[in-house]
Amino acid sequence: MKKPLILLLDNGSIQPQATRNLRKLAAELSRLSQYRVYPVSLQQADRIAPGELDGIPAQLLESFLSAQLERGIRDYLAIPLFFGVSRALTSFIPNLVESLQSIHGPFRLHIADVLYPLPRGEPRLIKILKDQIDPLISGSTQPRVILVDHGSPLPEVTEVRVRIARELSSLLPPDAQLSEAVMERRKGSEYDFNGERLDQVLQREAQKTLQTPIALSLLFLSPGRHAGEGGDIATICGDIERLHPGLDIRISPLVGEHPHLIEVLLDRLRSGLRALD
Repeated sequence: MKKPLILLLDNGSIQPQATRNLRKLAAELSRLSQYRVYPVSLQQADRIAPGELDGIPAQLLESFLSAQLERGIRDYLAIPLFFGVSRALTSFIPNLVESLQSIHGPFRLHIADVLYPLPRGEPRLIKILKDQIDPLISGSTQPRVILVDHGSPLPEVTEVRVRIARELSSLLPPDAQLSEAVMERRKGSEYDFNGERLDQVLQREAQKTLQTPIALSLLFLSPGRHAGEGGDIATICGDIERLHPGLDIRISPLVGEHPHLIEVLLDRLRSGLRALD
């Protein structure tokens, strides 16, 4: 069969830096793989003014596929910038494909493995998180680390964070204390599996002691509503520090900023191509 058109796919954000990061990763993936890789978002990114993106509008999956299908392209490979298999991958994309097929006829969109596929996991992702948290806890006695992610109502997505936390904890100093937190969770005891919100975890840790810094390990790829400059995480941390003078909360870089993430993405691209042979 002909080689598919390859997309690097993220969920999308109204933050220009998120699209710039996506484009940077796609360009590097293109260079390393020798295939052209298109940076595409599922949603929201089209709200960014082109002037904030070097004059080039962000591309959304629906309009991108529609244009390519009009040109006769029928085979696609999407490399997902997702840690786990969320509803975006199991529901949003299949529904979109079905809708487009009703208009343009049959085509195939194969989705490669996520960054942390269950059950096998991804040791390189754990190493990235460790690299980013190590400078924040260096020299601390009994360092406190909180692994924080977006939060999901799906147990299988929450399991990704739980597994990552377990593996990351095993690589930290023996006296380190690792907790988990989420930015969003639904109300009700049936969602207790998702974990506590970040503000609740930070408040509890602040009441224990102000002497030991708290380091946040961000399980986020790009800036958005929660992560990055001016996001909810920075706001929550600032509020907690003001409530507890003397408390030092340190925030790790984003996973998408680590130079070794591209190695994982390159493997996903290659394995995706093999699956289509």
